[in-house]
Amino acid sequence: MIEITDIEKIYRMGGEPLKALDKVSLSIKEGEFTSIMGPSGSGKSTLMNILGLLDRFDSGTYKLNGTDVTGLSDSELAGIRNKEIGFVFQSFNLMARMNVLENVMLPLVYAKVPAKERKKRATEALEKVGLGNRLYHLTNEISGGQKQRVAIARAIVNKPSVLMADEPTGNLDSKTTEDIMRIFQDLNKEGTTIVMVTHEPEMAAYTKRIVYFRDGVLQKDENQEPKTLMSKEAN
Repeated sequence: MIEITDIEKIYRMGGEPLKALDKVSLSIKEGEFTSIMGPSGSGKSTLMNILGLLDRFDSGTYKLNGTDVTGLSDSELAGIRNKEIGFVFQSFNLMARMNVLENVMLPLVYAKVPAKERKKRATEALEKVGLGNRLYHLTNEISGGQKQRVAIARAIVNKPSVLMADEPTGNLDSKTTEDIMRIFQDLNKEGTTIVMVTHEPEMAAYTKRIVYFRDGVLQKDENQEPKTLMSKEAN
């Protein structure tokens, strides 16, 4: 699914080069649930941006779902990103003037999916995350946990190859965090590949694999038996 080899990313800080990623090689197979951990400045967010085709790297190679994306144009990267990747962010990034259903339909508008099909697929995605009864609520009428569920529904509505989550529970309380991780585990059981950036060991405990970064270097890569949450219909 994901294969990067000798990836380097260098930033210029006051004229001095700073290696955010230092010859990082990593493979993530289809169906894995992987967390990327590390302290602030470790390179984990830089890696997420590169894996999500939101940022370019300076050297190395990257294959996503069999396609070599190294050196592609911005428009080519955007096309692959819209088709292959779903994003979930800590800050939700929902459109305040749109209702829940319209927010989830938005990626399908960009993909030029017909209106009837957009509504059908968005409704199904919202039902999957337990929000089938909130379709026409505005985003300021729902809780933080419900907003993150809307964001997850929006991320999966295009049926992407991989779901990328950047600190997806950072703004949530412990109970709501468990609800979100339960949804991720259920999606993973259905075959969705998930890559999650987190600095919290408690969140990484729910994943099948943990990749540790420090100072732009992959320090440790280990598989584990994840802490599981019983599936239930979200409230």
